[in-house]
Amino acid sequence: MLNLPKIMVAPNGARRSKADHPMLPITIDETVETCRACADAGATGAHLHIRDEGGLHSLDADLYKRLLERLDTALPNFFAQITSETAGRYTARDQRDLIHALKPKSISVALREFIPNPAEHSAARDCYHWAFENDVAIQHICYSAEDRDRLIALIEQNVIPGTQHHVQLVLGAYDASKTSDPNDVAPFAAPLITPPNDHSFDWMLCAFGQPETDCLVRTIQLGGKARIGFENALCHRDGQPAENNADRVRDLIANLDA
Repeated sequence: MLNLPKIMVAPNGARRSKADHPMLPITIDETVETCRACADAGATGAHLHIRDEGGLHSLDADLYKRLLERLDTALPNFFAQITSETAGRYTARDQRDLIHALKPKSISVALREFIPNPAEHSAARDCYHWAFENDVAIQHICYSAEDRDRLIALIEQNVIPGTQHHVQLVLGAYDASKTSDPNDVAPFAAPLITPPNDHSFDWMLCAFGQPETDCLVRTIQLGGKARIGFENALCHRDGQPAENNADRVRDLIANLDA
C-alpha cells in the first residue's frame, strides 16, 4: 500500500466558493496550479474535490480522470487522492460506483457515509474487498471516537480487509459546533498509535479554523501526518488571513521548524 504524504493539501473542499476566498480553486486548471504552488511550498500530496459547471461538488468519474491526468503530467511524483464525500448530493451507491468506475490509487471514504445503515453493510463489504484486491487505497474518514472505534471493529470483523490501513481523523467541525483543540489530538489518535493485534495505521488529521496549525504540529509530533488547506482553514495560527493554499503550507512548515 502507498504511504500517505506527510503534508497533504486540501485546497477547496465540497462547500466553499470564491466568495469565501478569491484564491480558492474551483476549476481543474486552478486546482492543478494550486497543487503546483503547494508542492513548491513543501506539500507532497493533495486531497482533491472536483466541481461541476455550476461550481457544485461532484463525483463525476470523467472529471476526476481529467484532473488526475493533468496532475500526473504536471506533478508526476505528487500523491493525488480523490474524495467520495457525499455532501448531501450523493449516496453510498454513488460512492461505490465511483470507486469501480475510476479505480483510483487513493480515495477517501467517510465511514458514516459509506455504511450509513445496516442495509448498506453487505455492499460496502464487497466494495472494500474489491478495492483491496485492485490496489485501491481507501482512506477511512473518522469524525469522532465512535467512528474510529467502529472502524477498528469492522477491520477486526474483516468487513474491511488487510492489515495496513489509511485513516483520516477529523478534529472539530465545519460549522464550529465542535472545536479543534490540539490537546484532543493524542486521545483521538491513541488507538491508531498503539493498534490492536497485527494491524498498522498510516494516519492523518485535519482541523478547522485558527487552531488548525497547532493541531497539525501536534499530530506530526505524535507520528501522524497533516492535511491542511482552504477546505479547513482560511487563516494562519495568528488569525491573519492566508494569501492562498501554498501560504498555509508554508505556515505549517515554519511552525514545524520553530
